[in-house]
Amino acid sequence: MEARTDTAAAKVSLGRILRLFRPHRPRLAVVIGIIVVSSVLGMASPFLLREIIDRALPERDVTLLVWLVVGMVAVAAVTSVLGVGQTWIATTVGQQVMHRLRVDVFTHLHRQSVAFFTRTRAGEVQSRITNDIGGMQAVVTTTATSIASNLTTAVATAVAMAALSWQLSLVSLVIVPPALYLNRRVARMRKEITTRRQQELADLNVVIEEGLSISGVQLSKTMGTGPALIERFSASSTRLIDLQLRSNLAGRWRVAAMSVILAAIPAVIYLSAGLPPTAGTLSIGTLVAFTTLQSRLFQPLMGLLGIGVSLASSVALFARIFEYLDLPVDIDDPVHPVELPSPVRGRLCFEDVTFVYPGNKTAAVSGVSLDVPAGSSLAVVGETGSGKSTLAALIVRLHDPSAGRITIDGIDLRDLRLADLASVVGMVGQETYLLHTTVRENLRYARPDATDAQIEQAARAAQIHDVIAGLPDDYDTVVGSRGHRFSGGEKQRIAIARTLLRDPRILVLDEATSALDTSTERAVQRAFEELARGRTTVTIAHRLSTVRDADQIAVVDHGRIIETGTHDTLVSVGGRYAALAA
Repeated sequence: MEARTDTAAAKVSLGRILRLFRPHRPRLAVVIGIIVVSSVLGMASPFLLREIIDRALPERDVTLLVWLVVGMVAVAAVTSVLGVGQTWIATTVGQQVMHRLRVDVFTHLHRQSVAFFTRTRAGEVQSRITNDIGGMQAVVTTTATSIASNLTTAVATAVAMAALSWQLSLVSLVIVPPALYLNRRVARMRKEITTRRQQELADLNVVIEEGLSISGVQLSKTMGTGPALIERFSASSTRLIDLQLRSNLAGRWRVAAMSVILAAIPAVIYLSAGLPPTAGTLSIGTLVAFTTLQSRLFQPLMGLLGIGVSLASSVALFARIFEYLDLPVDIDDPVHPVELPSPVRGRLCFEDVTFVYPGNKTAAVSGVSLDVPAGSSLAVVGETGSGKSTLAALIVRLHDPSAGRITIDGIDLRDLRLADLASVVGMVGQETYLLHTTVRENLRYARPDATDAQIEQAARAAQIHDVIAGLPDDYDTVVGSRGHRFSGGEKQRIAIARTLLRDPRILVLDEATSALDTSTERAVQRAFEELARGRTTVTIAHRLSTVRDADQIAVVDHGRIIETGTHDTLVSVGGRYAALAA
């Protein structure tokens, strides 16, 4: 991932970043208009000050003095009000851009296949969405307005300075070349440091994710690896401190050098005004007004240079975000989706299906052909690693076949919308994942419009209602992180209820009763037998006692179907199934 980030950083263009603001152009135009008005109004104050010093005070013209003072206060008041409006609009636009970016990244990652999440660290994904996008917040929310504000102020101030004294204006511009040189050096340093800092933040997130999850804590406590984990976290945090210090200090020497130059420029101007060739050519008011304008010129100039540094360092952040946004989607909705017939019959067919996991040379599934008539049951048995669970994953399209195809009622799964497929096929897997919320919301996750009565009915069918009813808040009890409040069998029965609540036409059970004790397994199996009537059911199982009544049994070995038939037929043949059943 890091190597690709470096490549992506070189390809990030300013145009792509600016396109993020395209939908907000009208409001940005209003902001720029406010900035221009504020900058022009702000230029009036030095000229009013000059009039006070050169005319109102020496001539003791009280009326003129009052009007000039009122003018200065009015300018300050109007620019302040405009500043509040500008900040409100600009911040709103910036936050909406951040929101859109977060949602786009989350949505795009959610469309990625299981293979992406298998090879990507969970903490890395979280870091991109939180740390990287969060690190861009200041740039996104203030950069556009800062550029407009500083640029407008700098131009207006330069014009006003030239109007007062073009000779002194030339003296003031001596600061520009060294400022540009120093700024360019700092920008390069910040960009490199920011890239390394965000990578270190991602590593820190991974340590947190792995070490402080309920599973990680249990593992570290049982393995006695707590001290090593803490040391790993401490080392990563120490490296982060160093990078943060280097990032913050990268521009401090520039600021120090510029401060010396800024302090020297007014002194040079005063010296120039007092030298014999120029002595007496400038009034005191003009000199004071000029130095006031000069200070206002240097501030926006330094602001523009600072924005340049921020943008350069932010390129690394944008690169990491755009890298995720540019990831191809392996499994996606088809361009021209096919509608399933209504009603869905549920005939499931494997037609010479082969699947190879990315990076593997050996096929997990090879040349599999199966025909499961609508409403019938298929049981897939075999030793661990034979490819049974891969077949289940292919049915719900967690993966696409490398060759061949899988159809429902004659339609290739790849021609169906993912949402349509999910509405037809339900799966209960070996590993149960429960959300950190109430039991009711965990069940309703599968069907948001389900009524409480339907939720309870599904729980009863999965033989879990009595357990839930015995909880302190029954269905409103919080299940805890990853459902660790419940035993493995209870979690699996909740997952079964969650799937049954959707009432899928095709039901895939991948070792769905593996965590249940014998008596509970029998109860759940009876519920499955009742619910499987008229439904196409595919059961992956180790325990042959759960599949002996299946209409069709397929024996898998090294990804290939080596036997098919009913329980009695396969036992009488005396092949692999008979050996497993012995």
